[in-house]
Amino acid sequence: MRYISTRDNSLQHTASQAIVRGLAEDGGLLTPFYIPKLPGKALEDLKAMAYQQRAVYIMKMFLEEFSIKELTDFANAAYGPEKFDSPAVAPVHTVDGNTHCLELWHGPTCAFKDMALQMLPHLLTASLVKTEEEKTVCILVATSGDTGKGALEGFKNVPRTKILVFYPKDGVSQVQELQMVTQEGNNVGVAAVVGNFDDAQTGVKKLFSNEKVRRDLERKGYFFSSANSINWGRVLPQIVYYISAYCDLLRDEKIEPGQSVNVCVPTGNFGNILAAYYAREMGLPIDQLICASNSNNVLTDFIREGVYDRNRKFYNTMSPSMDILISSNLERLLYSLTQDPAEVRHYMARLNEVGRYQVSGKVKDKLQKRFKGYFCDDRETQRVIREMYDRHGYLIDTHTAVAFSALEQYRSETGDNTPAIVASTASPFKFCGSVLEALGESQIAEGLDALDQLTAKTGQPAPAPLAGLRNKRVRFTQVVEKGHMADAVMSLLE
Repeated sequence: MRYISTRDNSLQHTASQAIVRGLAEDGGLLTPFYIPKLPGKALEDLKAMAYQQRAVYIMKMFLEEFSIKELTDFANAAYGPEKFDSPAVAPVHTVDGNTHCLELWHGPTCAFKDMALQMLPHLLTASLVKTEEEKTVCILVATSGDTGKGALEGFKNVPRTKILVFYPKDGVSQVQELQMVTQEGNNVGVAAVVGNFDDAQTGVKKLFSNEKVRRDLERKGYFFSSANSINWGRVLPQIVYYISAYCDLLRDEKIEPGQSVNVCVPTGNFGNILAAYYAREMGLPIDQLICASNSNNVLTDFIREGVYDRNRKFYNTMSPSMDILISSNLERLLYSLTQDPAEVRHYMARLNEVGRYQVSGKVKDKLQKRFKGYFCDDRETQRVIREMYDRHGYLIDTHTAVAFSALEQYRSETGDNTPAIVASTASPFKFCGSVLEALGESQIAEGLDALDQLTAKTGQPAPAPLAGLRNKRVRFTQVVEKGHMADAVMSLLE
């Protein structure tokens, strides 16, 4: 399996090279030359397997140079009981007869990023050996809230790695910020960026392409890589949980063999729903992919109109991990739909130059055949949280609520009651204030006391990793302007 740049398919790499690099040398995203198909009996075989075995089966199809033993060791380490509080790893909770919630937040940071970021360090360190790379990798991460903690926890004290996370100052929840600034490990760093997530993400991309910074790093014995979903090693493990969810529904006889499902995903950077798209390309019976956005509805407009335009008002919402106007992984979808790197290069150049691009009619038709886009504001988000709790006794976070709203809008608009899998991306305890307000509380406790308040309100205990934050010391207080992110990198490496 070769990996090519979305902007130049003559740039080809092995899987290990793609994982080590993170980003193609021309600024494109490294993506598989083709998407392998699931064998005819694969889903029948997979339904009897544990999550770890399913991960090995699926990832091996994309990682030919990795042995079954390597991947088995990685999966057992990444998804074992010491990391995940559910033996199912990514359990499926049935809300009603044809609505199922895929809970992706049972890992060490209580968010879906753990599903990939517990695996990526194993893939990356093995890839360093396979590519005979002698330098130490300096991993840069821009986060809108959850990726940062997931990456920090995954790479904590991993040999031959340094990791630096940038997050938007005042742009994440209190719990998310505390998770990052108290992070343990001798190879980690955290800095707040004055601005929003797009400023942080753009700054990281500029560091990757800054020749002076790269030369300075080389002299110190380092090179850049990424743990954001621009790295293929992040997207691949996410494909697994969609296939796993379908197999769970088959095993539990919630659906019939071959029966189609719809998948609804709250997404900002487009990586999570892209993984569902790739699962469909592999042969998973997914009909519609429902893309759920908050008030930063650039993806909704793109799906409906074929125009991507980031020149719009930016909203800080109660679903901050989706407060994004530049959805990096959309580039991989554009390549899949066009199979033309020159066309993708043109779109990305337009985005960089004027902040917008319009796809061809052919691409728009392909996009709209497979994707549907919906969005909701904070008031609607709170309504859904309250309704899900009152009607089903099911507590969800703000991002998951956006997805349930999108599914409700889709079903109301189309009358399509196909069984649906909704991706639940974070524990409700990561967003206590907003969840408590949605449940009718007017006086919200400060900081981590809100965890106890939500427990008292619902009778549900806070996840151990979040409750344990009380005893953690704040280690990182650095705040940088977006033009001075390189300074934070150099200080980490001193």
